[in-house]
Amino acid sequence: MSGRPLSTRTAIAVLTMIFFTWGALTSLNDVLIPHLKAVFEMNYAQTMLIQFTFFSTYLLMSVPAGKVVAIAGYKRSIVMGLCVAGVGALLFFPAAKLPSYPLFLFALFVLASGITLLQVSANPYIALLGEAQSASSRLTLAQALNSFGHTIAPLLIGPMILSIAVVGSVELAQMPATQQAAYRIAQAESVQLPYLGIALGLFVLAAFVVLFRLPALTEATERADHQRHTFAEVLRHRHLRFGVVGIFVYVGAEVGIGSFLINYISDPRIGAFDEATATRYVAYYWGSAMVGRFVGSFLLRRVEPRVLLGVFAIGAMALLATTMSTQGDVALWSVVAIGLFNSIMFPTIFTLGIEGLGPLTSKASSLLVMAIVGGAVVPLLQGLLADRVGVQTAFVLPLLCYAFVAWYGFRGARRVNADAAPVAVATP
Repeated sequence: MSGRPLSTRTAIAVLTMIFFTWGALTSLNDVLIPHLKAVFEMNYAQTMLIQFTFFSTYLLMSVPAGKVVAIAGYKRSIVMGLCVAGVGALLFFPAAKLPSYPLFLFALFVLASGITLLQVSANPYIALLGEAQSASSRLTLAQALNSFGHTIAPLLIGPMILSIAVVGSVELAQMPATQQAAYRIAQAESVQLPYLGIALGLFVLAAFVVLFRLPALTEATERADHQRHTFAEVLRHRHLRFGVVGIFVYVGAEVGIGSFLINYISDPRIGAFDEATATRYVAYYWGSAMVGRFVGSFLLRRVEPRVLLGVFAIGAMALLATTMSTQGDVALWSVVAIGLFNSIMFPTIFTLGIEGLGPLTSKASSLLVMAIVGGAVVPLLQGLLADRVGVQTAFVLPLLCYAFVAWYGFRGARRVNADAAPVAVATP
């Protein structure tokens, strides 16, 4: 499409489709975890390699993705990110055909590389696309569509992947070898059709984005790389340093809870559901985050973002303490409701972290996106803990993560005098 660039509102509408897409892709990991755990007969720590592979990509690929954005610009970077993610989704077909757990992990790495490129380009872009004082609200609204993708995917695609009933390890061991092999192949192949459909959708969305002209931003991010600022310069800013830690622990807590949700809710002491039914509650978890983000987008225009962040983190801690100390419906709904308090955390920490950084925004954004690697580290540690003390007790780890987020909101996000000074933007 040639002619004038899109208006700001239309550009935001186009970008929200991107947020929706990577939300849907990320939430499917919560479905893959119990599925592949059954296929390959793994413990929790081994199964958490799914999240470790997916989220460690943010650490490995954020800097290269930032360079791609600097060279190619926002629109081309978004298109490339969608195409790379599409290739990753296609790789699920041979991974399931073999079946091969290492190939599944490689497919996830490729898919996550595409999402990383989308994160590095879309998050700061939508935060800067408008007035600075409404950046948190704007990004929270876009993240609400991200949560909508998280909500819809487990409901629509989860039952397809978990359509074959899971056989217990004892029952599986009693099967003849040929029957065991046939069972594992059937379980693995149930992901083929869903991910082929996902790949097609990603390529179609990339073609759709090509047709639009996104508004160019001639400040902040575009000038940053030309001025050759270093990460050391960015890290001198206290609110950014703690913001990186905040993103790390928040994403780790959010992903850790979601990763164990199906297994936790299936426990006879909690919900006693089969795994296919339990996917509904994964949708409720992400759905409550979606509702919270729509409400949070409104609240952030009226309440100081730092204060609201701290209050929401305390709410998440209270719900975790409740689910750890109870059973049945109380434990079930208290863990699901944590999604409501997760809602504003990522966009608020992100916008507070890049606040006032001017031409340093690009590198600050790369650091914040790299911190999403918390989604790899915390669930893996939680898996190791769950193998020893049980899933319910292992929730103490995300509880500690939320404690840091609460501190960041009330204290750590404050800009000291050196940080509060405006950053000069050089004329190109």
